[in-house]
Amino acid sequence: MGGRCAIVVPDNVLFEGGAGETVRRRLLKQSDVHTLLRLPTGIWYSPGVKANVLFFDKKPGREDAWTRELWVYDLRSNTHFTLKKDPLRRHDLDEFVSLYNPENRHERTTTWSEENPESRWRPYTYEEIMRREGANLDLSWIRDKSLEDSADLEDPDLIAEEIADDLQAALEQFATIAADLRERERRDYTQGRHSPTLE
Repeated sequence: MGGRCAIVVPDNVLFEGGAGETVRRRLLKQSDVHTLLRLPTGIWYSPGVKANVLFFDKKPGREDAWTRELWVYDLRSNTHFTLKKDPLRRHDLDEFVSLYNPENRHERTTTWSEENPESRWRPYTYEEIMRREGANLDLSWIRDKSLEDSADLEDPDLIAEEIADDLQAALEQFATIAADLRERERRDYTQGRHSPTLE
């Protein structure tokens, strides 16, 4: 009890039904889920996978839910990072850290308003989340500018370079998996356990 967690999760954890919804509802009730950081694509997991950091504190059991407000910082919408040329750096998180207010997170202030709809920091109440189908935590409100005007589309050379980077990263991951499987086969063979040969 009293433990604190910041866990990196892929997007589907925030919205999938069935067991995913059950886990979300239980987490929101039994813990104080207070912050969600929406990360740019490809920062964690494999390239192209969208990820988030979910922050929560473990609380003792009680009837009422511990989560009162979930504060969301959207570092994904209308931002662009690449794995090689423009990677996410520590200073890109400075605004989030300041708004998170680690000294006293109960004194946070929203930067979002009807007059400032592109702001990246806003809270959602527990009641608002529970009204969403499946207690969906995939919360976004900033308009995707790339969908509004084709003139804003990225340079084709940059898109091609990103695709090549993603493919290279995927090939490296496959090579690592294949090497692990070969090593396991070698180890099994030397211990007298035979398995099909990997080519």
